[in-house]
Amino acid sequence: MNPEDAGEAAAELQGKTVDGWGLLQIAAGTGLTAYVVWAGILMPGFRKVPLKLQVPYVPASIKQVENVMSLLKGRSGKMVDLGSGDGRIVLEAYKQGFRPAIGYELNPWLLRRSGYHAWKAGCYGKVSFLREDLWKVDLSDCKNVTVFLAPSVLLLLERKLLLELPEDARVITGRFPLPNWIPTATAGEGVNQAWAYDIKSIRGIQQDKSEGSPV
Repeated sequence: MNPEDAGEAAAELQGKTVDGWGLLQIAAGTGLTAYVVWAGILMPGFRKVPLKLQVPYVPASIKQVENVMSLLKGRSGKMVDLGSGDGRIVLEAYKQGFRPAIGYELNPWLLRRSGYHAWKAGCYGKVSFLREDLWKVDLSDCKNVTVFLAPSVLLLLERKLLLELPEDARVITGRFPLPNWIPTATAGEGVNQAWAYDIKSIRGIQQDKSEGSPV
């Protein structure tokens, strides 16, 4: 989170720009900025989420967004971002022609940020940001799915994706790969790396493993 975003977040939390920014300046001086933002602003939105499924918010970098979109190049149709944060990936997907472009996010503060970013980009009302549990979202008509989540969540998410997504769907993960899947393609390296998985290919691999297993 950059200083401008942190200042806006603190202002919204405190109701006073000076107080909020001053708090973050003090935290920054002691290396506690990320903790202050998480504990004071973002964590409340996850109080009802099981501990192992809680994922601290870390916004995608410009390079990470570029790598994700490069793996979706040439594709179209519905795009959803599971755990959409401040909405930057959804907005970029809309700009590149994906319709509809939808973000699912539990944290109400991040949903407000997403709406603000959509308005600022001239996309308000053209993209959707919904407060909905990703485990309850129906993915049966989603052809393009992006995910920036922790490895513990990705492991649990594999089954849902495999069961619900259509045959021609593609899943893109950022920062961490899906633990048990073989990617079709990758883009970038290090913390900016993204992985692409084609559901048809993954199902084929799973079937081959099943048929090759001893009875």
